[in-house]
This record gives sequence, C-alpha cells and structure tokens, in this order.
Amino acid sequence: MPFPTLPRQANAYSTYKSPYGPKYQYQPHFGNITARTLFKLVPTAAGFGSVALFAVIFFASGIPKIQNDVLRTVLPFLGPHFDKKILPASDNPF
Repeated sequence: MPFPTLPRQANAYSTYKSPYGPKYQYQPHFGNITARTLFKLVPTAAGFGSVALFAVIFFASGIPKIQNDVLRTVLPFLGPHFDKKILPASDNPF
C-alpha cells in the first residue's frame, strides 16, 4: 500500500492583487439588518402592504360578512354605500 500524500500547505506569501483589477466591496445581505437597510426597506414594504390591503378589501367588498363586520365598523363613512334598498320583496334574489 503506497503512502498517502502529505497535505498541501498554502504559500507563505499572499496572492498578487493587481491595482488595475476590479475593486470588490462587501455587499450586505438579509443576515445583516442594520438601521440603514431598514430605512430603505420600510417605505417600500409599507407601499406594497397598503396596495395589497386595498386589493383585498376591494375584491372582498362584495361579501356581506365583510361589508357588515369590517367595512361598516372600520370605515363608517362607507356604511350608506352598502345599503341595498329593494322595494318589492319579489325583486329580491335572496
């Protein structure tokens, strides 16, 4: 059985870095959350969140449970908008 090779060791000197090469810098990622990154991300997240909330309310506004429990209590100025006045009972589909 042959003897295993000895592990290679790194050179004693550092590798050459050209002064004309690219200057690499540290790029932060989500693991490093700082106040600076939060100040950048919070307005964007608030904008997307408000648009998503508006879309959910817009699409769910036809559901009677949402109309009575959410929209009339949270937004009372929209309450009269959801009142449906059907005069003869024969015209009511429900």
